[in-house]
Amino acid sequence: MTEHTQSYYAASANAYTPFPPLEEPISCDVCIIGAGYTGLSSALHLAENGYQVVVLEAAKVGFGASGRNGGQVVNSYSRDVDVIEKSYGKDAARMLGSMMFEGGDIIRERIKRYGIACDYQQGGLFVALNARQFATLEEQKQNWERYGNDQLELLDAGQIRQEIDSDRYVGALLDKRGGHLHPLNLAIGEAQAIVLNGGRIFEQSPVVEIQHGSPAVVKTAQGQVTARYVIVAGNAYLGSKLEPSLSKRSMPCGTQVLTTEPLGAELAASLLASNYCVEDCNYLLDYFRLTADHRLLYGGGVVYGARDPEDIDRLIVPKLLKTFPQLKGVKIDYRWTGNFLLTLSRMPQFGRLENNIYYMQGDSGHGVTCTHLAGRLISEVLRGDAERFDAFARLPHYPFPGGRNMRIPLTAMGAAYYSIRDRLGV
Repeated sequence: MTEHTQSYYAASANAYTPFPPLEEPISCDVCIIGAGYTGLSSALHLAENGYQVVVLEAAKVGFGASGRNGGQVVNSYSRDVDVIEKSYGKDAARMLGSMMFEGGDIIRERIKRYGIACDYQQGGLFVALNARQFATLEEQKQNWERYGNDQLELLDAGQIRQEIDSDRYVGALLDKRGGHLHPLNLAIGEAQAIVLNGGRIFEQSPVVEIQHGSPAVVKTAQGQVTARYVIVAGNAYLGSKLEPSLSKRSMPCGTQVLTTEPLGAELAASLLASNYCVEDCNYLLDYFRLTADHRLLYGGGVVYGARDPEDIDRLIVPKLLKTFPQLKGVKIDYRWTGNFLLTLSRMPQFGRLENNIYYMQGDSGHGVTCTHLAGRLISEVLRGDAERFDAFARLPHYPFPGGRNMRIPLTAMGAAYYSIRDRLGV
């Protein structure tokens, strides 16, 4: 039996009755592979619209990135709308820009409608470490306002010092349409909402084969699902053998996260006065926030190829202390690695393997919001409206240069180049 990694989230997760493994042949309208946010959002949207849905999860609900991430509700995509316009044209930018705040709205609606207890807090800060980064935030504010986000505020060095008790930052962009939450509890709450709407979820049921056809047949070790439609939503935990064409165009990457011991309400509030979450503007960015029980959760770094590092504390604690030197000597209670799926373009990959087999993957670090949007878009497709899904599906899906053997070192070399630029402020 595959259990959750030993993270803070797993230790503080809401209790739920585990879902059974699939041990028989069944049928449904839509079979979804993966009970992370992409699969859960798809299943919930479809179940609410009357579809019979089955979700197959190899481990447990939220086992992968959906239950391990930094818990930040960050709007837009890993490439912002100005880059999208330059790369793909004005029409693509207009379509994708019209959707880039929708994922966060879906999350808040889910929390409210189903009473999901996941510690949601409003507000997120993008912080600049130099003048060049602050100028980028000024441009980001203008771009986002063009697409309807009117809850943005630029903070200068004095204002950001009032929000974060650190002298590292020259300014910030506050997005009140962002926020933070307990990501595993959100996943658990959405799974329970799927069941309330008539959906079925099976844990400990890894898929071993997808037989393409109409209907399609999805096989596990002890059962199978015959379905009119299949949605492949495994992302970084899908593996390379089930659908090799998907793994050729993406690369799993690991990010490291840790949490301190409880700091107490007073010390925690002194670090982050308004309880906003924070991410910096570096290419390999740091991100941090407070938890509901007053711990500091801090993450950062990327391990290309999703290899678990030997010493997370060695990688992350120096970053934490550079930001908050006043925490020297603080005890670290939890540390873990989670994998996300990177694409060469840093844009999500949506598409069709067959007329009735769909995939959505590769959110490249912006998965919390984009996955929730993806679930709404696939429900639109199956109900006959593919316009918004196809705005993503038309984006080119490039393979990493160098093939499977060279994609990790070449990507790492590129990241090292941009990291040097970050340190130099150019």
